[in-house]
Amino acid sequence: MAMNLTNQAIRRAAVAVMPPWQRQLAASFYTSGTQATKKQDKHVEVNHSRVRGIDILRNPRLNKGTAFNLKERQLMGIQGLVPPVVRSMDEQVVRVMTNFYKRPTDLDRYIYLMALQDRNEHLFYHVLTEHVEEMMPIVYTPTVGQACQEYGVIFRRPRGLFISIKDAGHIYDILCNWPERNVKAIVVTDGERILGLGDLGVYGMGIPVGKLSLYTALGGINPAKCLPICLDVGTNNEKLHKDPLYIGWAHKRITGARYDAFIDEFMQAVVKRYGQNCLIQFEDFGNHNAFRFLEKYRSKYCTFNDDIQGTASVATAGVIAAMRITGRKLADNTFVFQGAGEASIGIAELLALAMQDEGLGKEEAYSKLWMVDSRGLLVKNRPSGGISSHKLPFAKDFKPLTSLEEIVDAIKPTALIGAAAVPGAFTEKVIRSMASFNDRPIIFALSNPTSMSECTAEQAYTLTDGRCVFASGSPFPPCTIGGKTYYPGQGNNAYIFPGVALGVLTCGVRHIDDRVFLYAAKALANLVTQEHLAEGRVYPPLSQIREVSAAIATEVAENVYRDGMASAYPEPANKAAYIQSFVYNTEYESFEPATWDWPEN
Repeated sequence: MAMNLTNQAIRRAAVAVMPPWQRQLAASFYTSGTQATKKQDKHVEVNHSRVRGIDILRNPRLNKGTAFNLKERQLMGIQGLVPPVVRSMDEQVVRVMTNFYKRPTDLDRYIYLMALQDRNEHLFYHVLTEHVEEMMPIVYTPTVGQACQEYGVIFRRPRGLFISIKDAGHIYDILCNWPERNVKAIVVTDGERILGLGDLGVYGMGIPVGKLSLYTALGGINPAKCLPICLDVGTNNEKLHKDPLYIGWAHKRITGARYDAFIDEFMQAVVKRYGQNCLIQFEDFGNHNAFRFLEKYRSKYCTFNDDIQGTASVATAGVIAAMRITGRKLADNTFVFQGAGEASIGIAELLALAMQDEGLGKEEAYSKLWMVDSRGLLVKNRPSGGISSHKLPFAKDFKPLTSLEEIVDAIKPTALIGAAAVPGAFTEKVIRSMASFNDRPIIFALSNPTSMSECTAEQAYTLTDGRCVFASGSPFPPCTIGGKTYYPGQGNNAYIFPGVALGVLTCGVRHIDDRVFLYAAKALANLVTQEHLAEGRVYPPLSQIREVSAAIATEVAENVYRDGMASAYPEPANKAAYIQSFVYNTEYESFEPATWDWPEN
């Protein structure tokens, strides 16, 4: 109760400084699943829904299960449709967690939680926020990867929109089929590069669904404002063509002008339906499309690519925090990247931007960043084949080398970052070499899921005698070396994208500059305490991630207003209170008549 009163007080303080139109916008966030109408200029009457009876229980945004009290059951025509006992949300959580622990595998737990989301949305998000560390590996990486691979088997009911390239010319009409008219955030994939698992076609829908669950659980963005979308343009995965349970178009991927026109139509349809400020997050597109779509759309739409920019931000945050362990400046480091795809390029470019913030010239900053792709070290005088445009800025005048082991010995980097989904790429020789010329080598094995990690936390700590600064993309258990226990940092994008999205949406940012992700990285690094660093962490514990998202959103808000990127006016004096006023409340709403009392002008 105390927490609710605190949130209410914060909301009232934020609303007090808003003009009337912004108050009305806030009201739409406060009244999820409701209709808000102005009354006597200072009251908004909450009319929850005209839905009654069994349809209440079938609507996950309205259903409370056994938490409906007697008066609500009588008013809404559901008395007798649920067992007579009345349970609080806390009591319901006990039942959920009991069922959760009884499930034999992580995939079974994933299926159970998705079923809970389908029938009781408030309870689902309440469980996620109360048990973040246990739930995140289930609803997102690494379990979501397995869920995507088996999507045809575990498919129960559709969630989000599936838009086929055969629907070209009618995308706006399909968007209009979605029941919510005020969507603020979309996560979209075409399934070509799902995590490190490759082309999964429509089975990749698990990623947008999982991402948007974290938008709400971690960023507090109203789930009614979120829409997962899968664009079905076929798949080049022959196994899926032969899979009788495949739920997509069993056809080779469409490419070229037809594909580009389809994406263009999709972007235009989103703006026509939901407005210019609707956030569109691109997720798990192939490298060849991800970079060009980011460049093509970033100045026309409110969009970002999480694989490029979100990964860059969380990795940069970890590196910045690691500097407090190594005692170096960013500019004093040499970085080698195992991989030259979306993630590695994004991290390198944001690190270069961070080094320029320290006063380094652009050319000198890029000289500190070395890339290794499938053909070896990225050099200008490669004996065969060219270099794609997005890799070109990182090509060096250096002898061609193919083995990561010899590359590490030749370059002698202070930091080794893996993001190419090559399992075991950080061999014993590579890790021992890093330890031989660094007192505190930085080793980030960021590939997802766990099966694709470049090395394990135990390998990194053991082979460096506990001296390395380690982070991974998937979770690893604590590791004890020489009597000291280390807690590996998980460089999960979930530290970044919910907070960035919350800041962007509440401040009305129409085009998302790379500097937004640098603001987020610095904010995240600043939340790492000396106690965390002493434990080996370069990120705060996942249990604090909801507070982290709020802090990142506030930092983003401070900077986008300062840099002239925000369009929501007037500028709120208290950014933290303003951000908090939009945060989704996981507690149940009352179905008894109620009014919202707006503050006096």
